[in-house]
Amino acid sequence: MPKPASSEDLPSDMEDSLRPSLDDGAETQHLTLRSIVVGSAIGTLVTFSNCYFGLQTGWVSMMSLPSSLIAFATFKAFSSHLSTPFTPTENVLCQTISVAVGTMPLAAGLVGIIPAMEKLLTPEEGGPITFNVWQLMIWSAGVAFFGVFFAVPLRKQVIIKEKLPFPSGKATATMISVLHAQPSRSPGSNEKSWGTKMKCLMYSFAASGIYTISTYFAPALRSLPVFDWVTLYKFNLAEDWLWAFQPSLAYVGQGMIMGLPTTLSMLLGAIIGWGFLSPLSKSQGWAPGPVDDWVEGSKGWLLWVSLAIMLSDAMISLLVVIVRAFATFTGRSDQGGRYSLLNEESATAPTDSRPRSNTTGSQVMDHDEDPSLFRSDLQGKDNEPDPDAPPEELVSTNTIVIGLFGSSVLCIVAIKLVFGDIVPVYAIVAAILLALILSVLGVRALGETDLNPVSGIGKISQLLFALIVPRSNVNAVIINLVAGGVAEAGAQQAGDLMQDLKTGHLLGASPKAQFQGQMIGSAFSVVLSAVIYKLYMHVYEIPGPIFRVPTAEVWIDCSRLVMGHGLPPMVRPACIVFAILFGSISLIKATVRKPWTIHLPSGLAAAVGMYNLPEFTLARVAGGVLSWWWLQRCRERQDQKAEVLSIITASGLVLGEGVFSILNLALAAAGCPHL
Repeated sequence: MPKPASSEDLPSDMEDSLRPSLDDGAETQHLTLRSIVVGSAIGTLVTFSNCYFGLQTGWVSMMSLPSSLIAFATFKAFSSHLSTPFTPTENVLCQTISVAVGTMPLAAGLVGIIPAMEKLLTPEEGGPITFNVWQLMIWSAGVAFFGVFFAVPLRKQVIIKEKLPFPSGKATATMISVLHAQPSRSPGSNEKSWGTKMKCLMYSFAASGIYTISTYFAPALRSLPVFDWVTLYKFNLAEDWLWAFQPSLAYVGQGMIMGLPTTLSMLLGAIIGWGFLSPLSKSQGWAPGPVDDWVEGSKGWLLWVSLAIMLSDAMISLLVVIVRAFATFTGRSDQGGRYSLLNEESATAPTDSRPRSNTTGSQVMDHDEDPSLFRSDLQGKDNEPDPDAPPEELVSTNTIVIGLFGSSVLCIVAIKLVFGDIVPVYAIVAAILLALILSVLGVRALGETDLNPVSGIGKISQLLFALIVPRSNVNAVIINLVAGGVAEAGAQQAGDLMQDLKTGHLLGASPKAQFQGQMIGSAFSVVLSAVIYKLYMHVYEIPGPIFRVPTAEVWIDCSRLVMGHGLPPMVRPACIVFAILFGSISLIKATVRKPWTIHLPSGLAAAVGMYNLPEFTLARVAGGVLSWWWLQRCRERQDQKAEVLSIITASGLVLGEGVFSILNLALAAAGCPHL
């Protein structure tokens, strides 16, 4: 059977056909008031969702595809009342704004360094530090914009000249083109296809929402001791070793989005950590406290091992990016060369085992595109740059220079206002410069692999900052956290905008309008995210049974490690062994051009499976298996149109719990009793 084309497999002329002309009269609407309003509204829902899941497990998503779909659905519902049609370029701007709004909880550290400083800093480290909502807004504003100005100058190099794939950006462009296709070839087919997509989205959204509400009234549904049931209660695995199953449809949806290879890597990390290292450290007395204890228990002991894996994987990945970038700029790479920016595995790997980042495009290839939406003047010559937007649609050099300087000054002022003399100016300037360098590497990694290593970038900045700030400084841990937060914010904002710019480039959207949309969305979310974070902190016990903030534990432990704090007993050998093991695997995956390398586990995913509780990982694995089964079924039937339903259903499951968590938040604030 012929395999369906993924976004990586699209021939260049097909990719070029996605680009409508900016001169088209129907495509002249870019940044409109209605796109700002709808994009901001969708982004608000995504922000609640990301804050909820970020505080639970550290998982934050751009949600580009569901944002595009919801925006289209909104305008389609009111199409008879619109004075002008809703265009693909407006759709691009809606999802650009939504992404800018929705990812602020991660960019501003509201699921990482902020709870780390509020809840985990000891008095000896200068903590804990309590932030009011105004301080959070000031801090968020300080880190919200300079990453955007970092990204804009890179657009011409990585998108126009090198034409890096940015698979998620390409998949979003294909989704939007499919949504706006005209039913010209088979009357009614587009409406039927559209109706099926919306039913999948709404039904999955409703099912996930019902489960979420039910967990408020019956909290036992959050974690089921299935392994106790299987062993007929001969072993108390749920209470003693934290092996349980969370039947959350949202985490199943996350697994469907991540794909089977990533979730299996997480499962490997969970088995190594919670199935082997946790009992070992407990039995040997290396972690004598309760298993669920971050300080004395094996959960805290495992965190160090997962941190070592993350650092090793990130450093190897970024090193490979540096080597490839150097080879590119010195003219030593080509499509078939050793340092080719696109791995050969993209073309030779079996479709059923390819990472999700490389299959997303196939999920949205309905082949119902309307040729009138696309541009056919490009022939996809790989050795020539893509035609760019007209000069008046590009962000001017003056804007970039002034904006970069202004946003850097804003960052310095904001941090001084929030932290006072705790964080010196030289440290802030160094953090911004380091963020610039690491953001460039992060953007290239994102363009090549569809993975933005923001967590690894934050940890590397913490490691480098340990060389800048003396350990004798009483505020060394706080300064280290702030530096890591600045680097992560820059990489996050630059990467998100670059994915959106790839989408806009393929659909002919104005880069200037996208830049403006990103700025508007970020400014709006500075206020929104701070308010949502304070709501969660006010209503729930954090850290607590529902929101364990594992990412905050990772941040604070990394700071303590690089600043010379002691390690738990016997954790150093384990860290060295697993850092070398997964670092070697990462190096092999990045440099060896063989199909079997795609079956090797991801170090980052394994680390996530190790520091998250098994119950979250098992739900994600269930989603990965379900997605794999559905895609195999579609391919056996050669039904490419049905493949997109997997990602749409997954998006509904994630958004359903994220949105209905708002109702749970209101019930908890009102003191509504549990059953």
